[in-house]
Amino acid sequence: MIDSPLVQTVVQIVLFGMVGLLIPASRGVVVGETLPDRLLAVDLITTLLIGIIVLLTLVEGSQVFIDLAIVLAAFAFIGTISLARYISEGRVF
Repeated sequence: MIDSPLVQTVVQIVLFGMVGLLIPASRGVVVGETLPDRLLAVDLITTLLIGIIVLLTLVEGSQVFIDLAIVLAAFAFIGTISLARYISEGRVF
């Protein structure tokens, strides 16, 4: 839990900013011109979600959310690598 009111206010402002950035990122998934553009937008969304989870951990003071962020980062990495290979070579394995 954050004790300083200034730090808590800054964290909340950054949290709202990151949630707001999810809207243009999701637009990139829908309107992306090419498949790599859409993959990049999905990767951006997962990165924003990881940041949001970490900031929520700071606000709530619960360590459980950190584990969730690590798992999401691992799955996002594997998914991005798999999709990038599928786009470039046409196969996953």
